[in-house]
Amino acid sequence: MVGAIDHLATMGSTTSRRSFLTGTLVGGAGGVLAMAGVQAVTKEDEFAHPEHSSVDIGFCTDMSAHHIQALELCERVLGQDTGGAVQSAATEVIRNQSIEVGMMRAWLADWGASTAPPTTVMAWMDMTDNQHMGGVELADMPGYATPDQLSSLALAEGTDKGRLWLQLMRAHHIGGVAMAEAATGLATEEKVVRLATTQAEVQSFEISQYDLLLTTTYA
Repeated sequence: MVGAIDHLATMGSTTSRRSFLTGTLVGGAGGVLAMAGVQAVTKEDEFAHPEHSSVDIGFCTDMSAHHIQALELCERVLGQDTGGAVQSAATEVIRNQSIEVGMMRAWLADWGASTAPPTTVMAWMDMTDNQHMGGVELADMPGYATPDQLSSLALAEGTDKGRLWLQLMRAHHIGGVAMAEAATGLATEEKVVRLATTQAEVQSFEISQYDLLLTTTYA
């Protein structure tokens, strides 16, 4: 299963994922929806030669949970009258992050790790200030929207709904980038490092696009 999903990952690139949102903002509904800018990593026998660490497992578990809330945020605006830019941006996030969740959960399953939602997260992060030593509750993940924020997003309408989505997704991405950047230096599986690197790059770019929208169309 991992081989097939890793093969799917080679079909996309960071550039194509960026071009979709950029093209929409410039004035078109076009652009290419890429799946994930991660190159495949082939192993003759992953079970006979395990290379994953607690960091690989922790990152994939935590980022999967983080992504799942991003999908929930997107589902609350898709098909709504929020403006074309937010509809395109939400479509980009939901399609790409759905693929990434599938990849990470497949890896977890192949490593014999649980794919259930975690209750404590970020214990794998090597924080020099000890901020996350021992982990934090899932609800306290950086960028994780609160129930009140999710409710407000569901009730908002029109441009207000689009603006709130951009604000919440921007904060969500900032938290995701922090985790991804930590994983690039701590993970041992090459494919995990590649995925984390791509996530940090793409989400940082998307943050810049959200900032642009928040100072123009959704100001």
